[in-house]
Amino acid sequence: MSVILRSFTLVLAFSLSAAGVAEAAGALAVGSCGAYGYGFDYSKIADARAAAMSKCAGGKCKVVGVIRKGCAAMAVDAKNPCGSYGWALNSHLGKAENISMQRCAQFGGHECMVRAWACDEKG
Repeated sequence: MSVILRSFTLVLAFSLSAAGVAEAAGALAVGSCGAYGYGFDYSKIADARAAAMSKCAGGKCKVVGVIRKGCAAMAVDAKNPCGSYGWALNSHLGKAENISMQRCAQFGGHECMVRAWACDEKG
């Protein structure tokens, strides 16, 4: 199984290969001021949700989506990370990223950018 995990200042990316991972579950949690957490490569959704919550280091965190054969993305306003944000789930990473940025802008963000994204083994 090949697992790629890359972390950048404002972008978290992870992807799993299908080899050896049957129906891996992931989850994305978001909180205040751009906080986020993720869980991936779990056999049970409940475990992925628990991991996402435990890694979300901000206030008011909640799981916003579960990932199975897809991707999740979260965007924040780069100038005001405590302001507008958006998130999305989609079967394609690019679509999840675009929708999350559109939702951030819909809620008043002016310089929205993807802060985190995640895909399971099929996403």
